[in-house]
Amino acid sequence: MSVITAGAIAPDFELVTMGANGPELVSLSATLANGPVVLLFVPAAFTGVCTTELCEISADYAAYESLGATVFGISGDSPFAQAAWAEKEGIKLPLLSDYDHAVARAYGIAYDSFLPEKNLPLSGVAKRSAFVIGEDGVVAHAEVLESPGDVPNFDDVKSALEGLA
Repeated sequence: MSVITAGAIAPDFELVTMGANGPELVSLSATLANGPVVLLFVPAAFTGVCTTELCEISADYAAYESLGATVFGISGDSPFAQAAWAEKEGIKLPLLSDYDHAVARAYGIAYDSFLPEKNLPLSGVAKRSAFVIGEDGVVAHAEVLESPGDVPNFDDVKSALEGLA
């Protein structure tokens, strides 16, 4: 599957998050009914760059809400691990579990082999990415990073959201 780019229709999905009463399903299409969505794919919970990225987004979450957006963090970790990570680190945005990496593959952002030089030849792990999706389901902004140590340009993400207003 090729990488989803700006102008494409975002693949719909249904993923699990940990709600107040346990696991809950979240679908992209249902969330888009409430406004634009930002998807932030990260490789793995409890890792340095992923934690820093989502903590910074959590600290600035009101700016995204003021632009009418819902922001999700997505990783291949279980929803239980994600909940523990969010609690430990103070991550406020909802985290979605792409445990089988189906959504990373649908968006064309799954590594064939994640960090093989560190003996972590895990396939399917999501490349760090940011997608802004308008209420019409069209991708307004897409940024996919090859290096897991790089982070998306969040000024560009906010600009794309402003362009949807």
